[in-house]
Amino acid sequence: MSEPSLQRLDLRGTPCPLNFIRSRLALEKLAPGAGLEILLDRGEPEQMVSEGLRQEGHTVRVLPLEPQGVQLLVRRDGGPGLDGGLPA
Repeated sequence: MSEPSLQRLDLRGTPCPLNFIRSRLALEKLAPGAGLEILLDRGEPEQMVSEGLRQEGHTVRVLPLEPQGVQLLVRRDGGPGLDGGLPA
């Protein structure tokens, strides 16, 4: 279940690198410290998007979704307190 204050971006079925580009664009629209929930397919999309966002300084938590997906909880610009504003 997602936190109501998080914006949600469903990129399941979106190929690389388009899913990473859309994730970056969505994060750019948010204020620093704001959260974004991104739904992705497992495998390459999960790896490419999560690693790319971390390299840009964002805080990323990866949670499994069934049957073939993952949920990324992203705090823009790696703001403090990922656990404080995003679901555990």
